[in-house]
Amino acid sequence: MRQRFALHTFLLVLLFFSIVPAWATSAIEQADLVRVDKAKRALLLPSHGKILRQYQVALGPNPIGPKERQGDGRTPEGIYYIASRNPQSAYHRSLRISYPNQADRARAHKLGVSPGGDIMIHGITNGRGWIGAAHRQIDWTLGCIALTNDEIEEVWRLVPDKTRVEIVP
Repeated sequence: MRQRFALHTFLLVLLFFSIVPAWATSAIEQADLVRVDKAKRALLLPSHGKILRQYQVALGPNPIGPKERQGDGRTPEGIYYIASRNPQSAYHRSLRISYPNQADRARAHKLGVSPGGDIMIHGITNGRGWIGAAHRQIDWTLGCIALTNDEIEEVWRLVPDKTRVEIVP
């Protein structure tokens, strides 16, 4: 009888602790905007006007000005949204930004070039996560926004799909 009581108590405690992460995680406040300030190399995650998190980032090697064409090494500027996510990314994890928008396509068309695509917020190249925060010493992406692997894990949890992304000069 005592063993049965102990077993039932153990199972109830186990059930309780297996449920806690589900409701505790849902209680985590999520960002309602991703704001990237290229000049400050900063990515901010606000929620209802309060900054939840702020990170330093690396950008493309030619960060001044808006992205004009594929291969120009620039990070876009404008209003976008989180279009999808890739847990199997070559850069730890990645959140795809909806670049190019209509204005980006029109600018590229006027120049007679491809606007490019595949702009992501991502971690460090797989296998090189040991670099950590040192990756921010240079702008090394092809136009993306790079964080450490721990930071992209946090952003991954805090930023839902379709969240507005504002990238400012």
